[in-house]
Formats: sequence, C-alpha cells, structure tokens
Amino acid sequence: MATTHAAPIFDRKKHTLLIPDLFPIHMELLANVIRASGYRVEVLRTSGAEVKEAGLKYIHNDMCYPAICSLGQQLHAITSGAYDPREVALVQFQTGGGCRASNYSMILRKALDKLGLEIPIVTLGFSTLSRNSGFSLTPAMCVRALAAVTYGDLLLLLGNQVRPYEAQPGQTQSLIRRWEAVLGKELSSARASLGRVKGNLKKMVRSFAAVPVRAVKKVKVGIVGEVYVKYSPFANNQLEEFLQGQDCEYMLPGFLGFLHYCLAGPAVDWELYGGSQFRRQLSLFLGKIVFAYEKALARSLADYPQFHTPPSYHQMEEKGTRILSKGVKMGEGWYLPAEMVELIESGYDRIICAQPFGRLPNHIVGRGTLQRFRELYPQAHILPLDYDASLSRVNQENRIKLLLTDAREKIAAPAAGLVSSF
Repeated sequence: MATTHAAPIFDRKKHTLLIPDLFPIHMELLANVIRASGYRVEVLRTSGAEVKEAGLKYIHNDMCYPAICSLGQQLHAITSGAYDPREVALVQFQTGGGCRASNYSMILRKALDKLGLEIPIVTLGFSTLSRNSGFSLTPAMCVRALAAVTYGDLLLLLGNQVRPYEAQPGQTQSLIRRWEAVLGKELSSARASLGRVKGNLKKMVRSFAAVPVRAVKKVKVGIVGEVYVKYSPFANNQLEEFLQGQDCEYMLPGFLGFLHYCLAGPAVDWELYGGSQFRRQLSLFLGKIVFAYEKALARSLADYPQFHTPPSYHQMEEKGTRILSKGVKMGEGWYLPAEMVELIESGYDRIICAQPFGRLPNHIVGRGTLQRFRELYPQAHILPLDYDASLSRVNQENRIKLLLTDAREKIAAPAAGLVSSF
C-alpha cells in the first residue's frame, strides 16, 4: 500500500515564490502586489527549446501545451541549478472548470515527487484561493491585484496602438518600462485606491498621446485565443515581435474583461440553470467591482479619440451572444468569439486565433465558430493557428504571412486601404 506524504508547507521567511511568466506586462506588476504583503517573488522569464523539453520530460505528453510551457518553466528552473530547491516554492494560477488546467498543481506535484523534491506549491484561482496554509490571499492584496491588471491592460492597449507609428523607434517601449517601474514601486508600498488608480490611468494616457507618431497606413491584426498562449511570448513563439517585424499594427485584448467573464460564471449559471443564490450574489458583487475598474480605464481614454476604447463586459456579452450562447463557457467560452467580433468591428479584420493543439474547448469556440463569422462578417479573415511543442515556428509564420498578403495589396491600391489609429 502506497504511503501518503503531507504536502510541504510554504514559509514566507524561507521560500521565494517562483511564478511562471503568463503575461508580458502584467506579471511584474502582480509580483509587486505580492511583495507588498511581505513575500519574496521572482517571475521566471526563461524560454527556449530546453524549457519546453523540461516540461515534456517531467509531464505526461497528454497534457496540453500551456502545461508543457508554464510547468516547464518552473521544472527547468529548479533542475537547472539556478535555485536551491529547499528555498523556493512554486505558484500555480488556475481558473477551475473542466479544463486540464484545473489539474496543473497535481501534475506539478507528481513531477516533483518523481524528482524527489519536497517543494511547496501555492495554488491561486477562482475556485480555490490557496491550497497551502502558508500563503494568505487578503482582500487588500486582491484590490491591489485588480489595480495591477488594469494598469497592465492600459499599457498593453496603448503600446500596441502607438508603437507601430512612433517617429522615434523604441520610444514606446521605453515609456512602457518607465511606467512599469513607477507603478511597480507604488503597488509595493501605497494603497491602490480607485481614486489613485483613476489618476494614474489619466497620466498614462496623456504620456502616450504625447509620443510623436507618423500618419501611415498599416495592416491591422487582432490576436485572440487560449488565455495563456495568446499572451505569453514564450508560448506563442514571439508572435507580437514577429508582427512588429511584418510592419503591422496588432491588437491584443486586455485581461480585465476575461477576469470579469470568469467571475460572472456563477451568475450566468443561475440565470440559465438555477442553483445557489449566494454564489450568484457574490458573482454579481465581484462583477460590480471589476466593472468600476473597466469604467475607469474607459474614461481615461475618453478625451483621446485616436485610441481604441475597450468595451465593458456587458457590451461584450451582447457581441458574444451573436455567435454563441452564454451557456458556452468552458475555457474561454463565448468570450473568445466576442473578442473577435469586437476586433473586427474596430477595424482589425485579420484575426489570429492562437490555439493549443488538441485543446478541445478552445477549438470549439475558435475554429468551430468560423462558419458563423463568414455569415456575419464576410470581410474578416480568421486564421486558427495551432501551437504545440512539436509544431514548426516557420510554418506558423508562413501562414501568418499569407494572412497579411492581400491586406497589404489593399493598402497599396490607390482607392483602398485600412485607416490607421493616427
């Protein structure tokens, strides 16, 4: 009979939290939120074939591509000699539901057991705040995290719209780095009240609006897909960098709306199927809090028509239900096609849908909705692009080039063209 061992306990005085790099901008801001509560945190920025190989070596190959990448970063870190396994703990973020991502912590624990390592795992998610008694997720930390996500979304939004047109290459990225430093320091020390957040958002927009830009036409590309692969440069083979090299303007929707979508799940369940009134009320309450930050972000852009203003969650509901029922909420659910509708209606009619190969929920709400999009938006071109550790990056990039070809021809035609944001 197998012996059951108690899971090792996280000790904030002893352990440094190692967090996989899920988002290009948001993660360091969120790390500062955790540091403000007295924890030591490091965001893992490693990438490359050896990191994916670590995931494939220690994780069953039936697990999805995001698991191979995100768990691979952590397993590579603790087997590379860069860290003392006795002095680190691993953080896993989980959305819950029927996706394989709900099992990441258990899969990671199994891999650690094979390696003979007793490393604490702190699980953070919508259904479970923490499975480890050594870590506390406080209301103050949640409020700061919400501020960090809002800041990250705005930096992502503004950077995507200014960078392709900047008169001085590199100025936009320098501005993003400066704001990351300023906001990170603030999140580490000051209270992130909504009033303070609103003031910072307005200053951020003003600074990006002051960047000198060129009035040129660009191919406009939208990026949607599985939440990890579409954001992580490591997982999507530096997709944003490639599109920059192709002289495109690309739009990657922010995370705040997806967060609202996840929190709204119990209220949608109650509306469609009945169930717990308490869970419904809690869902609606949390949704109102997130909506306040959505509204603050939108208002910060109100005086700058050159910038695209993200719609609220409730506006996204209306867009999404043109394609799918709100009852379709496994994984990205109806929210993914809602993002495609929003991008197409905003002029980004070339869409890349980044899909982990074999991840059924994402294929259903992405590739599976193409016929409906052809009926409603015949001008749109949607490319479902599979990602897996075994798939060729060159093949992916060649398919993207084909997506861009006729759009460039339209720009070159005297009587046609896409209108830039500036």
